Amino acid sequence: MHDESQQALVGVAQARGQLREAYELIEQAMANASWATGDDFTLADCAAAPALFYANTVEPLESGHGNVAAYLKRLMERPSFARVLREAEPYFDLFPMDKKPTIAPPA
Repeated sequence: MHDESQQALVGVAQARGQLREAYELIEQAMANASWATGDDFTLADCAAAPALFYANTVEPLESGHGNVAAYLKRLMERPSFARVLREAEPYFDLFPMDKKPTIAPPA
């Protein structure tokens, strides 16, 4: 059982590292873009919104990810996504981690 616990901790650390790597890629991509594919909001942004929202809960954005934070803030300000978040909020307590999602935009 101890080995399984250690493996789980290693897996979690690796997953967090992968999120940080993804943040770096997004940070670079969003340096010259408002949305995932450029200046227009597209289905790519619709797909990115929930993943980025929950990723920020699991591995919060750091100060070095200002472009990613600004992108997530723009996504959260979209009326359709804001509505989805409000409707999902009663279920945030079911999120399978101690830290629960919040609708507060990233700092």
